[in-house]
Amino acid sequence: MIVRPHLHWFRMLLAWRGSVLPQLLPRLFIVLCVSIIAVAAHDHILKLTVNLSTVPFSLIGIALAVFLGFRNSASYDRYWEGRKLWGQMLNETRSLVREALTLPRGADEAATRERARELVSLLAALPHALRHQLRNTDPRADLETRLPHALFERVMTSRYRPATLMLCASEWVRREAREDRLDGYAVLAFERNLNGISDVIGGCERIVSTPLPFAYTVMIHRTVYFFCATLPFGLVESIGALTPIFAVFVAYAFMAHEAIASQIEDPFGTEDNDLALNMMSAGIEAALHDLMGEPTSLPARTPEQFILD
Repeated sequence: MIVRPHLHWFRMLLAWRGSVLPQLLPRLFIVLCVSIIAVAAHDHILKLTVNLSTVPFSLIGIALAVFLGFRNSASYDRYWEGRKLWGQMLNETRSLVREALTLPRGADEAATRERARELVSLLAALPHALRHQLRNTDPRADLETRLPHALFERVMTSRYRPATLMLCASEWVRREAREDRLDGYAVLAFERNLNGISDVIGGCERIVSTPLPFAYTVMIHRTVYFFCATLPFGLVESIGALTPIFAVFVAYAFMAHEAIASQIEDPFGTEDNDLALNMMSAGIEAALHDLMGEPTSLPARTPEQFILD
């Protein structure tokens, strides 16, 4: 995720890190070469002259802009939903820790805090387990340092590790209720928050497992590149030698919109503009330990070259 201070309008024009321009340069170079060929052909340097009317390009350009707008809107909806889900996880886990510290019966505050520490270890490991599941990476290093050995082995043998951690949290609530430290109202409060976290996990899994329809994506992709490849032949009659400049600029506008939509379509990835799940996981864990009055050993995450991962 790109994190940088507000830039002056001129410096924004020159911003490089986080822009999709670097990955588009080879494609824009091809458009430039096609534009030069179109100008050469129009000036009869070559014997082949291909001049197209600008009318079909105007119509196709308007339709393409509308389609790209819908594509970007759909991709950003997925990105924003992912961010809201992780924000909800922070709220739900903090509520669970607060309830674990305040709702159990008994006057022994030290014992209550010690029992709550078991739940906190589960909740602190949860965002790391979910992050690794969404990115299809190995969670072993992150979970081993946060869970007791027996619980770690149990979680690692399961296929859906966040769901297993949620099951362990429910078992903690059941033990507290059986030992008469939680009444019925307290159990309902815990279950409400646990169900909220289950909704978060399910929502994230839904985003990852349901991409935008491929036929829709490939149709826009083909149309964008066909439009950009033939545009120079539609411009050369009216603007002549300036065709390469305007053709490359228009190609950048359309290709960049498609590239941005492709990046944020999967908000849980590792590209520059994806969500900073490492930072969010560490932030949730730090917030839970803060409620327990415990210092966190996690270093504060700062952007590296304006990027948070």
